[in-house]
Amino acid sequence: MEIKRPLLLISNDDGYQAKGIRELVEMVFDLGDVLVCAPDSARSGFACAFSATTPLTLVCRQKYTAASGAHVEIWSCNGTPVDCVKMALAELCPRKPDMVIGGINHGDNGSVNTHYSGTMGVVVEGCMKYIPSVAFSLCDHRDDADFEPLRPLIRQITERVLKEGLPLGVCLNVNFPLVEASSSSSPSSPSYRGVRVCRMAKGTWGNEVTKCHHPRGYDYWWMVGNYTNDEPEAEDTDNWALTHGYVAITPTQIDVTAYSAMDQISEWFKSNQL
Repeated sequence: MEIKRPLLLISNDDGYQAKGIRELVEMVFDLGDVLVCAPDSARSGFACAFSATTPLTLVCRQKYTAASGAHVEIWSCNGTPVDCVKMALAELCPRKPDMVIGGINHGDNGSVNTHYSGTMGVVVEGCMKYIPSVAFSLCDHRDDADFEPLRPLIRQITERVLKEGLPLGVCLNVNFPLVEASSSSSPSSPSYRGVRVCRMAKGTWGNEVTKCHHPRGYDYWWMVGNYTNDEPEAEDTDNWALTHGYVAITPTQIDVTAYSAMDQISEWFKSNQL
């Protein structure tokens, strides 16, 4: 009987040409067959948006078989990160993926950024399809960011999830800090203080809109903003972990029901009960 290799579906919100997704493929391709379906250009901030009114296209960018025997296919789509996952599952995957991976994102997706992130949109979509899903992000927005130090932990997490899976309705949001190399390490091997499984920090964005005036006489605006950690001393959050040199892993669930508020809200309608 033929034993199939695990199938890893990879996408991102930085585009298929981004260094982060290319290096992610190189890090994990020997763990299974790899199918990449990523946006044809950057789609940061698209969260779980999908294209309801725009026709979608797919372009095969590369196919090859690695020395390990792994089959690797790289496709681009003109839609959102969620579109990429939907299209891959419907049109490209030869079988149900064993894992969906988002990233590696250029920039962190901690705290409330989780709700805006296209990288997280990838794994939320996978999770809603009952596929174990993990997002990887690095706190470095540079196009040439150094992702090599992430390799050991990315491989460890991927292997563990392939072996054990994740609870239904739960995906992982993994953020790596940008830290300086220690004196005893090489420049490409920064010293993480460890790994923390932590909760999402409470934070807010302010000054989000900058108004500009065009020489042709009209106003226009840029979405920018400054992030504030509203609980900087709380040591159980992702922001604290990243600020202090730890890799932050936040288990994230699809069910957004505020169970702690159900009794309070139910009290409002007691008089309406028959």
